[in-house]
Amino acid sequence: MNTLLGIGSRIDHHKLGKGVITNVTAELYWVTFIDGGLETITLDDHFDVIEAIEDEVDTVSFYEVEKSLRDLLKKYSDISEVVPLADKWRGGTITFNPKDSNLASKEIPVDSFFHKIVMVRDRIRVMEQKINASKNLDDQDKIDLQQYITRIYGSLTTFNVLFKNTSQNFKGASSKK
Repeated sequence: MNTLLGIGSRIDHHKLGKGVITNVTAELYWVTFIDGGLETITLDDHFDVIEAIEDEVDTVSFYEVEKSLRDLLKKYSDISEVVPLADKWRGGTITFNPKDSNLASKEIPVDSFFHKIVMVRDRIRVMEQKINASKNLDDQDKIDLQQYITRIYGSLTTFNVLFKNTSQNFKGASSKK
């Protein structure tokens, strides 16, 4: 299909049945189907057009603009994102017990420990950006340093249990090819 359908267009999808387009993004139609409720389908999915509404369509959703802006700010500024601690750890403590029972234990709030972990992550990201932007390093040096940074992230994956949102977790080198 070459023509982009506008909101309000009616379609008959070969698997999902009849529906009305309620939103359009750069990649998807959001369609409310009579029998299946709200579903997303790709712009090039196979369906018959019952009634086409050809209107000016905003092909970029607000979410996509917001995400792009967030990504740019993260990449080019020192502004840290708000990283929430997983609810189950909020208000909790971490206790370090020495092997020698004559020595005192040390207890610290999980919130404080988590804040330190996030600060380490943010500083590694800044270092990564500075390495990638450096004009004094050749490409091979940048690649070598990037591999060390990836290994650092991999070493920190143990702390992912503290993050509320998995999208903010540490990610090391993947074993998938």
